[in-house]
Amino acid sequence: MAALIFNFPSKDLVIIGVTGTDGKTTTVQMIYEILKAVGFKVSMISSVAARIGPKTFDTGFHVTTPNPWQVQKFLKKAVDLGSQYFVLEATSHGLDQNRLAFVKFKVAVITNISHEHLDYHKSWQSYAQAKAKLFKNVNFSILNADDRSFDFLKSKVDGQAITYSLNSSADFNLKNFPLNLKIVGDYNLANALAAAVATSTLGIYKSKIQKALNNFKGVLGRMEEINLGQNFKVIVDFAHTPNALERSLRTIKSQVPNPKSKLIAVFGAAGERDKTKRSLMGKTAAEGADISVLTAEDPRSEKVEDICDQIAKGLTSRGKKENKDFYQIYDRVKAIEFAVKLAQKDDIVALFGKSHEKSITYGKKEYPWDEFKVVKKAIERRLNAK
Repeated sequence: MAALIFNFPSKDLVIIGVTGTDGKTTTVQMIYEILKAVGFKVSMISSVAARIGPKTFDTGFHVTTPNPWQVQKFLKKAVDLGSQYFVLEATSHGLDQNRLAFVKFKVAVITNISHEHLDYHKSWQSYAQAKAKLFKNVNFSILNADDRSFDFLKSKVDGQAITYSLNSSADFNLKNFPLNLKIVGDYNLANALAAAVATSTLGIYKSKIQKALNNFKGVLGRMEEINLGQNFKVIVDFAHTPNALERSLRTIKSQVPNPKSKLIAVFGAAGERDKTKRSLMGKTAAEGADISVLTAEDPRSEKVEDICDQIAKGLTSRGKKENKDFYQIYDRVKAIEFAVKLAQKDDIVALFGKSHEKSITYGKKEYPWDEFKVVKKAIERRLNAK
């Protein structure tokens, strides 16, 4: 109905869809920046915001793919404002619930498929099948040859399948498409290769893609450093899956300035969501962080204490001791303050799971939240206490 009311706006746009467990938002932003850099009029929807022509719109609190009415309305607005291209972040929920019905994609991109949303999809295969919907009736299917999803998807996609890889002899790799990114992490190199393949299918020259990617400054709340002059690092990141947390911790750990420096991770897990990942998050933190501070991350109707206990089981299974290797501080503000107070010279405090989100959910109510404001206040309090 929405597509009919807005006269099927996707027919007047070249639409690139990006799906995956982790890296969607960064990849969407990279594609958007490449298209913008070469002079194309482009709009986008990601988990951070919708940029429609020159205007920016909030896309809501916790939903990446808006409802069908909003999707079609944004597409129509993009057409009216003269956009030629549209980059759209597509979640498994959005695809499974047909929020993207009557959106004609030319290019479909997968970043990866790891452990997430099994509360909804019940199995990895069902989750992957929902992602596979994006690849129907497209001209180009962009696949990650390094990911578990590759073997599952390669026989299920339409159009020309093009592969990318950090390691193998895929169609696009770091040997035939070298990059020198300003942002850290092997996963961002993978995101950049995905963006490079997608934009190459649109006829953009390799040199222009490389230039745009090498100038890319990152996304709000993705490995974003907060520096107020303190003698330790503070990083805000959105990692909220075992896979993303592992990759982020590994990347941050590589930046620790000396062997005595500690990595202090502050994180939780969302309530009323995939419970099976909680102990995995704990195991991941046990292996990647020196100290973990477990706290609230949208507990919804569940008790924060119960969620943190489930994460803690993963930590204790790896031999970690409470009140030595990890702490449970249920109020997120107090947890962040605690981590900042705990940090010594050259340590790194990393906050995960909330990032750009503007609310935190208790019960059915959304309360205003600003991770950046909270951590800056904690740092300022620490600096002023000296």
